[in-house]
Amino acid sequence: MQNREERLSGKMTPSLQQTMSYMDEHMKPDISFDIVYRVIEVGGRQACIYFIDGFCKDELMMKILQYFIGLKPADMPENVHEMAKKATPYVEVDLKDSWDEILCSILSGVFALFIDGYDRCILIDSRTYPARGVEEPDKDKTLRGSKDGFVETIVFNTALIRRRIRSTELRMEIMNAGESSRTDIVLCYMDNRVDHVFLEKVKKRIGEIKVDALTMNQESLAECLYQRRWYNPFPKFKFTERPDVAAAQVLEGDIVILVDNSPSAMIVPTSIFDIVEEADDYYFPPITGTYLRLARFLISILTYIMTPTFLLLMEHPQWLPPSFEFIMLQEKANIPLIAQFLILELAIDGLKLAAVNTPNMLSTPLSVMAALVLGEFSVNSGWFNAEVMLYMAFVALANYTQQNYELGYALKFMRILNLILTAIFGLYGYIAAILIFLWAVIGNKTLSDKSYIYPILPFNPKQLAKRLFRLRLPESKE
Repeated sequence: MQNREERLSGKMTPSLQQTMSYMDEHMKPDISFDIVYRVIEVGGRQACIYFIDGFCKDELMMKILQYFIGLKPADMPENVHEMAKKATPYVEVDLKDSWDEILCSILSGVFALFIDGYDRCILIDSRTYPARGVEEPDKDKTLRGSKDGFVETIVFNTALIRRRIRSTELRMEIMNAGESSRTDIVLCYMDNRVDHVFLEKVKKRIGEIKVDALTMNQESLAECLYQRRWYNPFPKFKFTERPDVAAAQVLEGDIVILVDNSPSAMIVPTSIFDIVEEADDYYFPPITGTYLRLARFLISILTYIMTPTFLLLMEHPQWLPPSFEFIMLQEKANIPLIAQFLILELAIDGLKLAAVNTPNMLSTPLSVMAALVLGEFSVNSGWFNAEVMLYMAFVALANYTQQNYELGYALKFMRILNLILTAIFGLYGYIAAILIFLWAVIGNKTLSDKSYIYPILPFNPKQLAKRLFRLRLPESKE
């Protein structure tokens, strides 16, 4: 059986009958109801149009068809190039003779016109995709700033970035990946600020992707781009659904990768400081933005270290100074503390999954029920101690101080490892877990093979101050 390359290789011929036979064989319009074709006469020549129902603007196509059908033989150009560029009343017109490119264009929603005697297909890009509004994303909300967000249509997303960066240096380079899906991928960057060596590296990796389809959109692309050290849970990419954040990263010299059918942008390269940063840091005055950023750093560290430290102190109460004896368990633990913490870690994720799948009309009553049953009753029944519930409630809520899911789960996995090692080996396990945590952060690499914790390693005091403190925006140089 011929493979895909053999079946789609070759060029179209001037014969309309051969063209229609090829299209019938590969597109199967008699089986697929949404593949529409129609035979018409254009300037005294037989012609045929193909398009996907639902991807074309009906009113526009009706006007274009009226124009083509109304052409007289005397007005018909002999050259297909003149026909496309001078006699076709539309802006986005292209000519293709490769069957692979023609079929890919039609399946993407482009209107195709084949005319007997012409050896190339006239492709009219009049497509429109079903799309939702560019409302603010649920996850990347800000107290101030713009309220628009990326959608699943890649052309709308590029337009949202173009609206913010009106520079001739802004580049939107399109590629595709996936043998069957042919998913559109756009690399957005500033030509005068991007690292061109890294840019070529990214383009090469995308070009070498050998998969049937990017079924999970950006996550599939991320796994293809970064294949080493999969066991390190700390995120290698930053994702955002906010066009203002994406535009800011482009102006910083980063590359923003947009994938069709995905409402978020992938930012590379990414360090730990990039991931912790949020838009609210810059929508407030410098002192407020600095406080928000430092508070986010501190709370992230506390979510990792709080419960293992409490477990260690409960195993060695003699280390507690008299002024902190109030944190001791007030009641006997019926279940070992390590078991309580691990059960609650799993229960919190169960509540998150339940919240995602709960209908909106039931979310409020079920939340009240969960708070009563899993909170007060679980303590009164003796399953959990009140102190354990308190610290786990802080950890669960504090995870939402930063919007990156991957960072939240990386801290969670490291916290669970610390709890287990502390329960087994005591102080030595606690110290070993912290060393593993530091190794995972320091040993991680960005997609550009640079340090994950730059500007700490290698040390750059000016850049470190910029990362930790929200400074005034620099004036542009004349």
